[in-house]
Amino acid sequence: MTGLSPALAAAVTARLGAAPTAATPLSGGDTHAVLRLDTPQGPVVLKTGAHAPDQFEREADGLRALAASGSPLAVPTPLHAARPEGDTPAYLLLSYLPPGAPAADTDARTGAGLAALHRATAPAFGFAADTFCGPTRQPNGWLDDWPRFYRDRRLAPLLRLAVDGRGVPPSEHRACQRLLDHLDDHLAADPEPPALIHGDLWRGNLHLTTGGAPALIDPAASYSHREAELGMMGLFGGFSPTVYAAYHAAYPLQPGWRDRQPLYRLYHLLNHYILFGGHYGAEAWAIAWRYGGRP
Repeated sequence: MTGLSPALAAAVTARLGAAPTAATPLSGGDTHAVLRLDTPQGPVVLKTGAHAPDQFEREADGLRALAASGSPLAVPTPLHAARPEGDTPAYLLLSYLPPGAPAADTDARTGAGLAALHRATAPAFGFAADTFCGPTRQPNGWLDDWPRFYRDRRLAPLLRLAVDGRGVPPSEHRACQRLLDHLDDHLAADPEPPALIHGDLWRGNLHLTTGGAPALIDPAASYSHREAELGMMGLFGGFSPTVYAAYHAAYPLQPGWRDRQPLYRLYHLLNHYILFGGHYGAEAWAIAWRYGGRP
């Protein structure tokens, strides 16, 4: 069958209890191959192309957490996550959410649904296991302090990867390090509890299903500060003012949240610089200079 090796076709057939009758490519972003498989029981989604043996298992963990959050936003149900075995690559089987067109209330439902998601909380910042933002592993060891978590579990690991994999000019590296050293000055202690976030919410990871209902796919889940979610949402745009207004109406943001958004975009800019190079580095260094200051 198109898109499936014999070993993968056999594994999927054994898992589903019947051979798929057709395979149709779906949009899979930059890192995975995604297929709709038609089966006698109905369509399912198959993802392949994991960058780590446990990547799809961790994606499944994130989807289950989102589904259990109480948010009205839909998510696909993980059916089976498999690690590589012999000639069979890692793969993930998901329920199929049929595509839909935007409705008049789609944006308002998106904002309110995100607010409900962010009301789901935990005793500390982190997650039960490491997750992945694209192919990049996110350390999620629990910490009580948000600035420390964002420094030690997010920015510092990516800065090391950037230095090792792409190179960082010395002056920009020093600016980044100054920012890390003084991150508490910009992200002061906040009484807000940890919030369950999608973690990689650009417009491509918001799927519209039947009736224009918003759904979340491809999470990089963790319990983090909810402003970190909005940082990624603002990086590439695509979310209307109605989304933000509905969010704020349901769960008002703290004063100064817009001023902190570049700090949260920095994480994703560093990740994109590691993966793709180019202008993402310059954008990251500009934020480091802005908040880290010059010597």
